[in-house]
Amino acid sequence: MYKFRNVKTEDLDRITELEGRAFIPEVADTKEAFRERIEKISDTFIVAEDNNEVVGFINGPIIKQPYITDDLFKKVPDTTNGEFLSVLGLVVAETHQGQGLAGLLLDRFTKRAEKLKTKSITLTCIENLVPFYERYGFESHGPSRSQHGGEQWFNMVKSIDRREQ
Repeated sequence: MYKFRNVKTEDLDRITELEGRAFIPEVADTKEAFRERIEKISDTFIVAEDNNEVVGFINGPIIKQPYITDDLFKKVPDTTNGEFLSVLGLVVAETHQGQGLAGLLLDRFTKRAEKLKTKSITLTCIENLVPFYERYGFESHGPSRSQHGGEQWFNMVKSIDRREQ
């Protein structure tokens, strides 16, 4: 049974380790980037635990524009106003993949976006992950301008129903 909570400073090493295993070095976020995110956006940085060990996480700031730009991976912007919750990272430990944890993290993040009254959740992914995100309500908005890590990225957006807010 997974437990979900906001990130803590003591999670830094484990998060950095998981990130390094999930992404190629040109794309993986640095310990310094995660340190800044823990300090500035802990309310939108959710970790999943299994037996008190961090086995997955999702994180990203609220931003003013509808798509992720490469500068977001380097520095957290002012998140005091914005209408879009971005996903800068979604990682699940190898030992917990294929068990629905990524979907559970996306569901938690969606609930957070609803609580924050954002218009949508926005992320970029490589082409082979487009169908995965579509299963969770994201729509492809085509190729992204992002050059992060020299990869071709695709903009994915999930609208948040604001009628009930």
